[in-house]
Amino acid sequence: MVSKDSFTVDIKLVPELQVAYIPHGGPYKGDTGLFERLFERLFAWAGARNLLQPETKALAVYYADPEVTDESQLSMSVCITVPEGTEAGDSVDVMTLPDGTYAIAHFEIDQDEYEAAWNALYGLWLPESGYQPDNYRAPFELYLNDPREHPQHKHIVDIYLPLESR
Repeated sequence: MVSKDSFTVDIKLVPELQVAYIPHGGPYKGDTGLFERLFERLFAWAGARNLLQPETKALAVYYADPEVTDESQLSMSVCITVPEGTEAGDSVDVMTLPDGTYAIAHFEIDQDEYEAAWNALYGLWLPESGYQPDNYRAPFELYLNDPREHPQHKHIVDIYLPLESR
C-alpha cells in the first residue's frame, strides 16, 4: 500500500531530455501487456540502430489526467533517452522533453500500485507542498529497474511532476 511515508520527494531542476518514443492513444490503465508490447517495439528499433547504452533510460509520458479524461481520449508515449541528432523512423518519433523544475517522487511499488502512487503524489504530497503543477509540461514515469530481477518483483520508479517556477 502506498502511504505518505512510503515515498520520498525531491525538488530538482531537470535538464531537457532527448527521447525516442512510440505514442499511444486510448485506454492504458492496468494494461501491462500494452506497455510491454510498446517497449519491446521501441527497444527493438533502438537496438537495430545501436542506440541502447548503459545510460539509456526508459520512461512513459502522460498527456492527459485519467481522473478527468474519458478513457478513449487518453494519450501517452513510451520513451527511451537517445543522443541528440537521433532521427525518427519506422513509427518511432523523436522529441525533447523540456527542462524545468520537477518534483521527483521515488516509489518502490507492486505492479498494481501505479495509480496509488500517482494519487499519493497528487493527493497527499502536492496539497501540502506549497507548489503548483505546471500544466504546460507533461509528467512522466522514469523506470529504474527490471521488476523481474527484483527479489519481490517490485517496480522502482520515479514520477516526475512538473512544477511552476516560484
